[in-house]
Amino acid sequence: MVAARAVERRLNADVSDHQGAAVPCPRCKEPAKYAGRHAKTWQSVLGPLTLERAYYRCDRCKEGFCPRDIVLGLQNTSVSPAVARMIGLAAVMVSFEESAELLDELAGVKVNAKQVERTAEVLGAEVAEDERRHVEAAGDAEIAPTMYLGMDGTGVPMRKEELVGRKGKQADGSSKTREVKLCTVWSAEGRDRDGVPVRDEGSISYSAAIERAATRDTDAACSVFAQRVEREATRRGFNRAARQAVLGDGAPWIWNLAAEQHPDAIQIVDRYHAKEHLSDVAKIIYGATSDFAAAWAEARHDELDDGKLHKIVAALTVHYRSSTDATKRDEVRKCIGYLWTNRRRMRYPDFREQGLCTSTAVVESGCKVAVGTRLKRAGMHWTVRGANAIIALRCSKLSGRFEDFWERRAQRRTA
Repeated sequence: MVAARAVERRLNADVSDHQGAAVPCPRCKEPAKYAGRHAKTWQSVLGPLTLERAYYRCDRCKEGFCPRDIVLGLQNTSVSPAVARMIGLAAVMVSFEESAELLDELAGVKVNAKQVERTAEVLGAEVAEDERRHVEAAGDAEIAPTMYLGMDGTGVPMRKEELVGRKGKQADGSSKTREVKLCTVWSAEGRDRDGVPVRDEGSISYSAAIERAATRDTDAACSVFAQRVEREATRRGFNRAARQAVLGDGAPWIWNLAAEQHPDAIQIVDRYHAKEHLSDVAKIIYGATSDFAAAWAEARHDELDDGKLHKIVAALTVHYRSSTDATKRDEVRKCIGYLWTNRRRMRYPDFREQGLCTSTAVVESGCKVAVGTRLKRAGMHWTVRGANAIIALRCSKLSGRFEDFWERRAQRRTA
């Protein structure tokens, strides 16, 4: 507290922020009149600081402002930039309540959970805007010979007001979640003992939000998520890689977006997701606990690895023709359609020969690491604004762009 009082005295002794009887209003540029010095207390890393600042009021905007607040980064907040940064780092890792406890225990910074939430949401919105504005393409030296781009979606529990009128998987047709769309880019030049590609350490980046992926024919521009994917691809140099591959779980929106933005990229359905489809159908055909189901699925998995899709379809067709259960027939039909639609994306022997990844494990783990670990904990229910803010913060930190954001933020304040 001694240091806090010393800084407080030093700042309050400096009255150079008084710039005359009037200064231009930062909003409308009309003259704003000096209205004395006003005091306000902020939480800093040294403790609470009460500063007196020159206050100007604009008659046109009917609002006031303090030039010193802008210079010190204290405008519209009750915490200093350093504390805001600490809050951002804590909030991307643990809940707001836990963040407040950690900051108190480890740094002696006393903020409550609501302050953490408000500050994190403001920072997250700034990070999201910074991500849209700054799309600096990677240099040639940073681009691997083969670059991978994966897309997926994962549900996040939402507050009731965010779900009004939305259809879902509940018994009454309602929904409890909204889907976060995630894009991730990585490289995998390394190989394990069996020659299987292994992702390169530090090569993964994430970008995600609750936003629309589909582009309608009447839209003047591509969807918001498609723009996000394009920014991440540009940022990472995906478009300039000698070889490009897009991986997904088979959802049509993924391939539609890939075809629009990256028509030359190799499209690959996650091999394990395809096997999961076959296992699910086996349980429907034979029963969930049947040994026949496991044996049948294992045989189909081997055929999938060997690229013998015609044998899988033949085995499925036998059950389609012989079954009298309408539900079973429908599920078998859907599986056949899934295999047929994605047949060129399931050329796994060819992909292995080319040394390509055939698994979206990076994307699946991204859904858990970037979204699930923080936003899908017990009892959590989000607004779209709050969820997107924390997702933006978390993706920035996991992608190694958090420090760049703070540098640009400081530069904007100085300017």
